[in-house]
Formats: sequence, C-alpha cells, structure tokens
Amino acid sequence: MPADDVIENPHTPDVHALPSDKPALAPAEPSSKARYRGLIWLVAAGFFMQALDSTIVNTAVPSIANALEVTPLSMRTALTSYVLTLAIFIPMSPWLCDRFGTRKVYAGAILVFALGSLLCGIAQSLPQLVAARVVQGLGGAALMPVGRYVLVRSIDRREFVSSMSTVATFGLLGSVFGPLLGGAIVEYTHWRLIFLINVPVSLVGLWLNTREMPDYRLDRANRFDMLGFVLFAGTSALCLLVAETVGGHGRPLWIAASGAGAVLLGALYVRHSRRTPFPVSDLSLLKVRSVWVALAGNLFTRLGVSGMYLLLVLFLQIGCGWSPLVAGLMMVPQALGSITVKPFIHRLLAQFGYRRLLLGNTILVSAVLCAFALLDTDTPTWIIALFVYAYGMVMSVQYTSMNTLVYVDVDVKQASMASSMASTAQYLSMSFGIALATLLMAGFLGSSDRHPYVWAFRWSVIVLGLITLAASWVFSRLRDTREPRVATAAG
Repeated sequence: MPADDVIENPHTPDVHALPSDKPALAPAEPSSKARYRGLIWLVAAGFFMQALDSTIVNTAVPSIANALEVTPLSMRTALTSYVLTLAIFIPMSPWLCDRFGTRKVYAGAILVFALGSLLCGIAQSLPQLVAARVVQGLGGAALMPVGRYVLVRSIDRREFVSSMSTVATFGLLGSVFGPLLGGAIVEYTHWRLIFLINVPVSLVGLWLNTREMPDYRLDRANRFDMLGFVLFAGTSALCLLVAETVGGHGRPLWIAASGAGAVLLGALYVRHSRRTPFPVSDLSLLKVRSVWVALAGNLFTRLGVSGMYLLLVLFLQIGCGWSPLVAGLMMVPQALGSITVKPFIHRLLAQFGYRRLLLGNTILVSAVLCAFALLDTDTPTWIIALFVYAYGMVMSVQYTSMNTLVYVDVDVKQASMASSMASTAQYLSMSFGIALATLLMAGFLGSSDRHPYVWAFRWSVIVLGLITLAASWVFSRLRDTREPRVATAAG
C-alpha cells in the first residue's frame, strides 16, 4: 500500500493530511523514518504483543488443561476463539479509524486487550477462558491493521518497506518467543501470569500512544456496513463451529445444520456485498488474479501450518516427556531460521518472481512438514532443532511472499480493503488450521497403544503437509510478476 496516497473516499477531505500524502518519488523532507521513530516502536510493540498472545498459550496448553480439568486437545477452543475474533473484527478497523481517529481507536484497542488479558488471568474454567480470549481478540483486532495504516500514512514510500520490516520482525519474534516465554512462566511461576503480564505492558503502550500516535480521521466517515458485518461474522463463526465438531463428538444433525447455515449466510453476504457501495469486504477485488491467488494460497498454506506449534508442543511435552521450558526453547531455532533468510527474500522475489518462488517454496514447506514425521522419542535434540530451523526458513519466505502478493496489482484506493481482506483471511485460516490439526491429532490418538501422541503427531503432520501442497497449485495460477507496486512486510 503506497505511502503517497490516502485510502479513502476521494470526495471527502482529510482533516489531517500530511505533505507526504501527495504523490512523490522522493521525500521532500528529512527522513520520515527518523521523524516517526517513536511511532515505529509503538506499532512494533503492538505487533509483538498481538503475535505473542497468539502463540504464548501453546506451550502452556498441557498445564492450563490440567488446572482447568480438561483434556489438552479440548484447549483448542481457547486458541481458535482468539484468532477467529481477530478475523471477524479486523474489517471494522478502517471504519473506526475514519470515524473516531487512529489515536482513539488504538488507545481503545490497547485498553480492551488489557481487560481481556486480565479476565484470562482470573478465569476459573475453560468457558470463562474462551470468553476472555474473545474480549482479548476484540482489542487485538485493531492493533495490527491500525498500526499498518498509520505507518502507510506517515512514512515515505522509499522508507516504508524497511520500516515495516522492522515492525514485522517484532511480530515474528513475538510469535516465536511466545512459546518459550509461556514455557518459562509455566515452569517457574504460574500459568495465569501468561496473561497478566500484558496489563503493565498495555499501560506503557497507552503512554506511548498519547505521545507518538498521529490522529488520522475523516470529517465524514462512510456508513458502516452493519448487515454485511453480521452476515460475515455469522458465516465465519458457523464455519469454525463445523470445523471444531466434525470428527469429534458433535451430533451429525447439528453439524449439518451449522454447515447449511454457514452456506446460507455466506451466500447472503455475497449477494449483499454486490448491492452496497461500501461492503465490509469488497468481493469484487477477487477479480484481480493476484488478490484471489494470495487469499486462496494463504488459506491452504495456513490450514496446513497453523496448528504446527500446538502439535509440536504436545509431541515434545506429552509424547517425549519434555518440560514446558525446554519445549518452548525448541521454538528458538525457528526464529533464527526466519531471521537468517529474511534479508534475502526481496532478492529472491526480484530474481524468481512471485509465481516461481511461491510455487517452489510451498513444495519445500510441504516436504519439511512431512519430514517431521521422522521424529521419535529418542531423536537427538540437535536434529529436532535442525528441523525447526529449516521450518523457520521456509515459512519466513512463505509468509512474506504471500502477504505482499495481495498488493501487487491493486491501485491506491483499493489497497486498504486488500489489506483488511488479507488480514481477515489470514486469521480465519489460522483458526481453521488449529481446529483441523487438533481434530487430526484426536483422530490418530486411538490408532496406537505405544506412544500414542508420537504416532498421532507423525500422521497428523503428513496429512497437513499434503494439504499445504495443495497451495502450490493455487500459486501456479499466478502470472510471472517480479516487482510489487506496493510492498509491505508480513509475519
């Protein structure tokens, strides 16, 4: 999304337009990155906090399940409810910014996120924890899209990619070090601190917000598509309900009714979106080849990889008997692999283009996932670390390439909607991916009497690897595009 234009109604003046909003190939003033250094750190902290909370629970799943007297696999609802809430409410963020201003919206997001964290920390049962995670997701839904939007408005085009790379690196570190921090907290303190530590961090974020956050808004915001939002939210929730209950102990009639309801609400949304001038998700963008390929490729890739953290933690802690801290420590090689390859991704895209790079790398991702089936209880630690390191390398290439592809062929006025749709698709597929991974694990658990979690892990990753391989066909539909007109970093 280019920094030289504003994503808004062209007939509505912006009361907070910046000089950098005017089309320019070079900055007319000193480095915008230096001028907005505090803003970059604030947005990076938001990315880190949101990504951290998406993964920090994974390592603590066995301990939390034991404390709440439920099975580890039933904890998937606490994971999927958070990311599903992100997916549902992210499309609301652009309208909230237009209506109330970025400073108020970001402050509100931090406050709601802190409240949800507090409620998670005092939850006494799994339903209470799930409800608190929904509240937490309400706040987290605005942190990433609002932060990205503000950087687009504030940072000059030539410095935007490097600024977003800084922010995305913190998001990456949050998602990788979340399991490590979760394991350390569980082993040495109490699992409730996993959530309660967000409260003081949020207070610091509020202080930075008052100092560093610009206040961008419109004099007159477009009318919010409430009907479309309700239809979209209902479709997403029913789809996840089906994904969580199919193959489990859910009643067939209930599953069928939920699936039919999802199809009906989805069809109603498609019909509604064609008739409203400002839909919550503009499906007409799917006519752009790079957009639908990016969204569909994201879906199939994340269906295969989103549950990998949880499965690996269950394999190491329950299957191999590792402590939460050591199991969390095994996620560090993933961060190292991601950081190792990240400086070279831009060159790889320039040399091979999106089509060839994503096609080849998706096959590598699938192969690495299937290779995890070779692990056993007596596999040396350094070999497991090597597998995780390789996984981090290929996933860093995959995420960055997929999440920048959506901007390649969209014009300036469509970039904000494309960003919202990409974020929504990302978190929807993550919630479905976690549900799918746990259902596979549960299905394979009864297939072996000896080391059942090891057996279930092996077959689950093979199936997930084959699902990921389907994304390679999606990416083969691309034309050979080398250089994006709009570049952004993603985690």
